[in-house]
Amino acid sequence: MIPDIIRQASFFVLSRPVKSYKRFLLASIDSKEPLIGIKGARGCGKTTLLLQYAKQSSLSAEKILYISCDHPAVSGVDLYTLAQSFFQEGGKLLLLDEIHKLKGFAAQLKAIRDTFALQVIFSGSSALRLDHEAADLSRRIAMYRLPALSFREFMEIETGKDFAPVTLDELVDNHQQLSAQVITELRPIEYFLQYVKYGAYPFYLESIDNYPAKLLEVINLVIESDLPAIFNIESSKLDKLKRLLYMLCSTPPLELNKVKLSGAIGTSWPTVTKYLTLMEKASLVHQIRGGTGMRTVNKPDKLLLDNPNIFQALCAKPNVGSLRESFFVSQLSYAHQIHYHDRADFIVDDHLIFEIGGAGKTTKQIKKIANSYIVQDNIEVGSQQTIPLWLFGFLY
Repeated sequence: MIPDIIRQASFFVLSRPVKSYKRFLLASIDSKEPLIGIKGARGCGKTTLLLQYAKQSSLSAEKILYISCDHPAVSGVDLYTLAQSFFQEGGKLLLLDEIHKLKGFAAQLKAIRDTFALQVIFSGSSALRLDHEAADLSRRIAMYRLPALSFREFMEIETGKDFAPVTLDELVDNHQQLSAQVITELRPIEYFLQYVKYGAYPFYLESIDNYPAKLLEVINLVIESDLPAIFNIESSKLDKLKRLLYMLCSTPPLELNKVKLSGAIGTSWPTVTKYLTLMEKASLVHQIRGGTGMRTVNKPDKLLLDNPNIFQALCAKPNVGSLRESFFVSQLSYAHQIHYHDRADFIVDDHLIFEIGGAGKTTKQIKKIANSYIVQDNIEVGSQQTIPLWLFGFLY
């Protein structure tokens, strides 16, 4: 039998109004899959997506059960038994939010998937735990990742206008025409300046003034709660993770190296590497490694904060070069492979080469490199080999 407090909590959540804007991922979910997972950073809109999925289904309220796995009432409750009761009572759709809070959830999901004719959709903020546990589910699960808001999505929310996403090939081949189409509707740089400050997470809609403080709270929760819950990290080491994030906020990416990083946070390089892996999985940083044919280049990996909003939460004067590159990588990393290049900033999908810079950046550095482009900040429309930075926000 489902405890009354869980059923009541589900009713209250499902009866609340849901945000009208639908993220791109909602239309991509295969509704025929019996077991679906959605992973993504804290605050990226996973709960809203679950509720929107429920709202657009044809099911009546009693056929849907929403459970927030970090709710106190769920502590100690057996997930399989709960699903069994829900199924026996005629349930059809089970929504499990923040499932990484439950230990051993993969085995229970596997049993539910194999036993009951239920559709189960779960979400989790901890990609580390989800990736680890989901491996045990083998081919039984359809896993999706919800990234931070793209610049395109932010502009749709802010303006109410529809802007179609473009492929990277379309962007490179037709960037002048694409830019010209957008600037007939609005001034993209105006919105881009807003986006880099507060547009990456949907909770900015609650309060722009409180957004930096809320984002800092999200960062602290990841470091102080999510990571220690999965890995045995001493509390004294948590300040080192925060110090590392501050370095990435205020330092040009090309100045980072093993010696500097290890010395700055006072620990060995293997430990730093472990921390970086954890923070990358937690959507706090990007590690950009050398691409095909450049593994022997004697350079450290390039390190960047996950998206430009994190800069605003961590330091008063972000490094503008790091911020530009963070935006570029955040918009491409969802669907493309990005590596650093020995003569430019990045090589994407092993064949497109990009150098990122301000309005004064020229093509001199990449003049003799095939398939190379300048990505320039603070311009509305580019030229043949120069593409506006903001336009890369239209890839999803």
